[in-house]
This record gives sequence, C-alpha cells and structure tokens, in this order.
Amino acid sequence: MPVLEGRSALITGGAGDIGAAMAAELTRRGARVTLLDVKSPAEAGPWIATASAHGKVGYVQADVRDRPSLDAAVDEVGHLDIAIANAGVVTSAPFLEISVEDWEQQLAINLTGCFHTAQASARRMVAQGSGGRIVLTGSWVGTVPWPEIAAYSASKAGVAMLARSMAKELAPHGILVNALAPGIVAAGLAKWQFDNEPAYAARAAQAIPLGVPQSVEQVARVAAFLCSPDADYITGTTLLADGGCSLFNQD
Repeated sequence: MPVLEGRSALITGGAGDIGAAMAAELTRRGARVTLLDVKSPAEAGPWIATASAHGKVGYVQADVRDRPSLDAAVDEVGHLDIAIANAGVVTSAPFLEISVEDWEQQLAINLTGCFHTAQASARRMVAQGSGGRIVLTGSWVGTVPWPEIAAYSASKAGVAMLARSMAKELAPHGILVNALAPGIVAAGLAKWQFDNEPAYAARAAQAIPLGVPQSVEQVARVAAFLCSPDADYITGTTLLADGGCSLFNQD
C-alpha cells in the first residue's frame, strides 16, 4: 500500500513549479491533495495538470496573507493530516535599493503566510486529535547571505525558527513540524536568472558542488519524506537539501 494512503494534505503555493511537484509526489504516494494558491483556477491550470500526474487534486483559491480566506480554505479541505506551507516570493535587489514594499511583501508571504498556514492547520489537527505533519518551505539562504536577496533570506531564517518553536509546543499533540531548505532550484526567479543572466548563472554554477541546479522533483521527494512514516521521529529541524551549496563561501 502507498505510504501516504488515506492521508489528506494541503499545499500552499500550489500553482507554482515546486508546489505542483510536491502535490504530484504526495499523490503518487497515496495522499489526497488540495492545492492552495492566490491564482484563479484558470490561471493555475498548468500547475494543476502537473500536480495531477498520479491522481486528481483539489484546488482552492486563497491568499496566505488573508487569514479569513485561509481559515475558510482549511475548513473546505476538512480532515487534515499534512500541511505544507510552501507559498513564497522573491525579488532581487542590492540591499541599499530594496523598497519597503518589496521587503514587506516578502515577509508577509514567506513568513507571515507560513504562520497563518501553520497555525490554521495546527488548530485543525489538534481539534481532530490524531496528530499530523507540518512542513514549512525554507531555503539554504536562510543561513547563507547570497547577494541581493536580503529580504528573502531574512524571511527564510524566520521560517526555520518558526518551525522549531512550533515543534516544541505541538509535540504533545503528536504534530511533527519541520522546515525544508532547498538549494538553487531550477524554478521561478533562479531559473529565469540562469537562463537570462550570465553572471548569475556563472556564480550559481560555481556555488553548487553537485554541478547542476536542483530539480523541483528532488525538492518534492524530500518534502514527501518528511510527511512519511520514515520521518516519524523527526521534528523541530530544518532539513538542508541543497546539493552542498551552503558548504562554501560564495564570493
């Protein structure tokens, strides 16, 4: 029997390459998955199709910054065993040029959005009384100062501590909480920069000891592991799966 058979999962940031890959991997392992994203169902169509590679997934449109809509989404999902707080955004700018708007947006989505998702999900799991798994998507740059993404790095550092704090308080309820810290993933801004900015591509290639960017499927498999029975004694940690990026000084 698939290891996640009968489990219900909610994945935020589902209309994105990483979120869709996570959904596909969890459904492959037997879970019933609902994607959540700010995009309309029509806009999210390509990612819903990817997520449905191994079985049908649900979709809810909601903004992780808007607590009432997120609470309503959790209610719509119903019984919840797994929550992956994956919604995130990143913009690139030298520190002296970061706008207040960009700073606040990244903290609101990447950190406060994680808080909203995790708290709403944890409350549901506590009420159910059957434990659960919560995974927060962090990043290797939560501890490594990669150039020109200070706001993003600060938000991801916060995610790591949020996971630790939650894990301590929720352990008596049988809820395991961890963060997942990927490396340089071939998705989103990093993929665009690889394809369009030679200087970035050269720096990033030098930073990856394994030589190639991380695939979204590689990220998804780590997330699925943290949701699986094999990870039933892991809580309060940030699982660094970065291809070795954090091993070396970057510049």
